[in-house]
Amino acid sequence: MKNKLPLILVVSALLAAGCKNKSNQPETITISPESGTTLRAGNPVTVKASYPSDLKPDSVVYLLDSVKIASKKDTSGLTLKTDTLKLGSRLITARVYTGGKNDEISTNIVLLAAKAPEELTYKVVKVYPHDTSAYTEGLLYQDGYLYESTGEPGHSDLRKVSLETGKVVQRARIDPKYFGEGSAIVGDKIMMLTYRDKVGFVFDKNTFKLLNTFTNNVGVEGWGVALDGKKIYMDDSTNRIWFLNKDNYHQIGYIDVYDDQKAIEKVNELEYIDGKLYSNVYTTDTILMINPKTGAVLQRIDMKNLWPIADRPKDFDFENNVLNGIAWDAKGKRLFVTGKKWPHLYQVEFVKK
Repeated sequence: MKNKLPLILVVSALLAAGCKNKSNQPETITISPESGTTLRAGNPVTVKASYPSDLKPDSVVYLLDSVKIASKKDTSGLTLKTDTLKLGSRLITARVYTGGKNDEISTNIVLLAAKAPEELTYKVVKVYPHDTSAYTEGLLYQDGYLYESTGEPGHSDLRKVSLETGKVVQRARIDPKYFGEGSAIVGDKIMMLTYRDKVGFVFDKNTFKLLNTFTNNVGVEGWGVALDGKKIYMDDSTNRIWFLNKDNYHQIGYIDVYDDQKAIEKVNELEYIDGKLYSNVYTTDTILMINPKTGAVLQRIDMKNLWPIADRPKDFDFENNVLNGIAWDAKGKRLFVTGKKWPHLYQVEFVKK
């Protein structure tokens, strides 16, 4: 008897607490649309919290990705416009206030691109030599030269390259323990990522002297980067493109890349051209044009046979030496593409099929 009474009291207290907590949970409140509902951008969606008739809330506040978008005094719900929203999963929350207390219930929608991307092809304008030792990760063009960052441990470097000859005229070698990745020219500096080491490098653009390093904890891995003049775009092996502050490389936002059907994974080497992001899709012959505000794939270019398979050596490494590298000559309006350890760099134009 000495030990049973406290046990009974504990059990009773737990049951009472359970009942009390249960009454505060929003099991009787529901929200539409159903979680995981997929729709295309531009299509409005009706959002509504529903609750029993005997519940008289003071107000219902609706939030999109934790940001308040509307407040209601009744059960009417709201119509959410989607034409300017970023694509991907968007969290919708209804916060129901009653007597100074509130219950929350959430759902999510997955927003796809409004329409299928326009399908394009290409034509080759001119072919230039490219160093077959260059495992191309980042490719840039400025003031008559290519700036190329390369990968593979022990072989990674930053190089300044003659367009006409393909010869390296200036080089900064990376510590052999690092796998080099994408790069971007930011003013009088060049920033360069590494693959999985969470380290970035900053070089003087003119001397190639290493100025400093920085910790890059943004994203899963370091892949491609590009600059739009105000901010840096960086991808990480997924369908996400991060926004970085161009001065300190800290995260300031992101978009997720989708077409009208699904998320597009493995967006890779990036270039910002006339208000669009160009990206190759790793291990494929595809280049995408992406809306940098929403993540929508606007156009898709099939680069198949840019370097004809029949012309490649018998021992060619198809798995690793894939299409990669996009550079834009802003003054001359020339677009260059190449691949990892390819012998050619191609000046191309994208045209309708």
